[in-house]
Amino acid sequence: MKRGKFITVEGTEGVGKTTNIAFIRSWLEQQQIPYIATREPGGTPLAEQLRGLLLQPRVETVNPLAELLMVFAARAQHLAEVIVPALEQGNWVLCDRFTDATYAYQGGGRQMDVAAIATLENLVQGELRPDAVLLLDIPVQLGLERARGRGDLDRFEQEDIAFFERVRNAYLARAKGNAHYHVIDASQPLESVQKDLAASLHQLQREYA
Repeated sequence: MKRGKFITVEGTEGVGKTTNIAFIRSWLEQQQIPYIATREPGGTPLAEQLRGLLLQPRVETVNPLAELLMVFAARAQHLAEVIVPALEQGNWVLCDRFTDATYAYQGGGRQMDVAAIATLENLVQGELRPDAVLLLDIPVQLGLERARGRGDLDRFEQEDIAFFERVRNAYLARAKGNAHYHVIDASQPLESVQKDLAASLHQLQREYA
């Protein structure tokens, strides 16, 4: 059986991931491509519990290394229980964030050692990497204005603008010169954003055929 494609959707706060993931799901259904949709951190009961621990605002300062290890603990469970079996069964996997988010938020935002992240990436994932990374990009100030209009903020959303500028810059640095990254201008009207997403998805479909 042909292995499915692994698509991840990335971006800083307020880029419209939820809306655009719904569009991608609709596109996959229209193309009659079997798929599953999942998210990180999360995707399994254990990984969802770890997600809760990671996102919950708390008085205690969370050690960046503890945060990083929780992220990869959730990812190890998610890969074993959901992502790898789905791909092996020929399903495409659509994931809301993956390891690029770790390089962006923990590497860029928290300014952690990228080599430590790469070590954990190789340990947890082996050779598995996304076939396509759809990076929704938006100026940080605009994204935060959108995100903060939604109500209560999680632990990450409460960070300052400098944190998110580092996150965005880390995302863009990873995308530079890498063909499997598709940078989509998320400040465009939604119709234009989704036209760009559809073009990237059709390209991936052609490569899969």
